[in-house]
Amino acid sequence: MASQNEFLGEISDEQFAAQVRKRFASTFQPEGYIYWLDLLLSSLLGWTAFWLSVQQPFGSLAYLATTGTALFAFLRAALFIHEIAHQKRGSLPAFECAWHALVGLPFMLPSLMYVGSHGDHHRPHTFGTAGDPEYAPLVHGTPLGLVWFVLSVCAVPILLPLRWGIIGPLSFVIPPLRKIVIQRASTLVINPAYRRPLPGKQYRFRWLVQEWAAVLVTWLVGVSWYAGQLPGVWLTQWYVVTSGMLIVNQIRTLAAHRYDNTGRRLSVAEQLLDSVNMCGWPALTVLAAPVGLRYHALHHLLPNVPYHSLGRLHRQLQAELPPTGVYQQTIERGILSAIRRLVDRMGRSRRSAPLSEEHVGEEA
Repeated sequence: MASQNEFLGEISDEQFAAQVRKRFASTFQPEGYIYWLDLLLSSLLGWTAFWLSVQQPFGSLAYLATTGTALFAFLRAALFIHEIAHQKRGSLPAFECAWHALVGLPFMLPSLMYVGSHGDHHRPHTFGTAGDPEYAPLVHGTPLGLVWFVLSVCAVPILLPLRWGIIGPLSFVIPPLRKIVIQRASTLVINPAYRRPLPGKQYRFRWLVQEWAAVLVTWLVGVSWYAGQLPGVWLTQWYVVTSGMLIVNQIRTLAAHRYDNTGRRLSVAEQLLDSVNMCGWPALTVLAAPVGLRYHALHHLLPNVPYHSLGRLHRQLQAELPPTGVYQQTIERGILSAIRRLVDRMGRSRRSAPLSEEHVGEEA
């Protein structure tokens, strides 16, 4: 291990990133009891609040309180999909199955929509490019585009039953449709240009089990509702909570990166600087970026560190590193602070674009 003086010496950004990875990569291991307790308590709170919410008059204070509680509790539980994508298979026995039973399948978000494809967001040669499902050059858009980015996810809860209940089964007998379904309708993305590759051999059985489980859940819900055994108010509330979860997650996503890159391959240090650590304690940040997602830049530096260790590691780095270093440049006060900076950069980008075009025209 490098000494503290060596670690804090005058090194390049690339050397800094390499040293941090070497020093801390194997420091922390996932604590199974923390994962299980967190998932179980979050799910219990979510389902209890959900049940209470459907008993309340729509729009009442009690309805809003219970719906909000269900939304944020389920969001926390659902975002364990991120940990499932990063932790080694077998490191948390049966955890993924329990996650599917508690939140993944009830919300029609099986882990296949994230596991596998999320790796493209971390690979050095695809981060920030068209091959990255979770990155888009948002700075070069408009504020209205950001509003659409957030609100468009309200259509997702309507599309999910179609994906799993109808289009998915049909794709097994229509090969061209199957390819489209895998490439375009099986991944959680913000990059519309992303095309998911067909699953490799190691994922095929896992993929098929999850997909047919989602088909079964979709049809069971549909038949139960048609037979009058499942009240329509439960489906309406499912839509409200699911849409709310997705909207909050989209807002959180806006604060995860700088979104300046337009497709250029970035160095390790550039990837770090494009990512954000949210280190304040505003309520929105705490609730909307759970399970370690507040420390997104640190996560990109050390992707396999379990979520429960990121805060401690971040504080250690802050204490050791100089205030003007590359790591300190990733820090924002919270989600709203990061989004304000994003909007500011959008304004500067729009103001500079006409000048750039005029300059190009004069040169021509």
